[in-house]
Amino acid sequence: MNRSDIEKSANQRSVTRREVLTIAAGIAGASSVLAGLPRAVSAEVEKVVKKGRIKQSICRGCLGKLKLSRDEEASVAAKMGLLGLDLVGRGDWDAVKKHGLVATMVPGSGSIKKGLNDKSMHPKFLEDFKTNIKAAAEYKWPNVICMAGDRKGISDEQGMDNCHTILKEAVKIAEDSGVTICMELLNSRVNHPGYMCDKSAWGFELCRRVNSPRFKMLYDIYHMQIMEGDLIRTIQEYHPYFGHYHTAGNPGRNDLDDQQEIYYPPIFQAIAATGYDGYIGHEFIPKGDPVPAIKAAFDLTAAGIEKT
Repeated sequence: MNRSDIEKSANQRSVTRREVLTIAAGIAGASSVLAGLPRAVSAEVEKVVKKGRIKQSICRGCLGKLKLSRDEEASVAAKMGLLGLDLVGRGDWDAVKKHGLVATMVPGSGSIKKGLNDKSMHPKFLEDFKTNIKAAAEYKWPNVICMAGDRKGISDEQGMDNCHTILKEAVKIAEDSGVTICMELLNSRVNHPGYMCDKSAWGFELCRRVNSPRFKMLYDIYHMQIMEGDLIRTIQEYHPYFGHYHTAGNPGRNDLDDQQEIYYPPIFQAIAATGYDGYIGHEFIPKGDPVPAIKAAFDLTAAGIEKT
């Protein structure tokens, strides 16, 4: 499962052999070559995750510029010490498992434009939930994603009623399977105009109504910075409603660096302090070379979470 808007941005240009070799030369301390990658991408990649209280994964856009197959991408991620790949479609699950990784978020039901608030789609969406939750459970993947959908004239209250109607059935399947359904909070100001689940309070109320430990919010830090800010207090106060997190820098959805407005170290510390034992999926699109950008993100967020 790929985000088309991320894929388009991440794949605007391919990386040349010279650029890939430059990436390799810039990573200090690398000690072995990743077997099976194309010669131009046979770069030594160091482990960037050593010890940590938070399990981290990356979405495909993070390595998109390298034009790797999913198998090659999983090989790079495993070598770097990541625990998983995020937003992974069914056809790529075997590649992820082959490299000892977890598909930390996989398809569930609904889309950004046509989601669970559309009652006419409920029969199809419920079948999708049945199929996808069962498949995730067989692979021991923890989460499936769902979307609220566009408003399109539907009031927020009616949309919540519609989402609740299908979710109260879907969570029965999720509870039996040990899989968590996560609805993503997205911004409607910049990236997804009209999207219904665009405010934390709306998502929290839906969680209260569904009232199941197998339905939670996917708290996308980038999107919620755009919509409402107040990130750390929200995490501290409402963390029981969060089943997954995404990161990216704002504005631009790029690197977690000092050229954007979200300061991630205390956010990661706040997440760790809640006792959260799920995954954080990095969803940023590197402005330059991907591997050093990923390493820099882990170096930045390590304070307070990489402890014995």
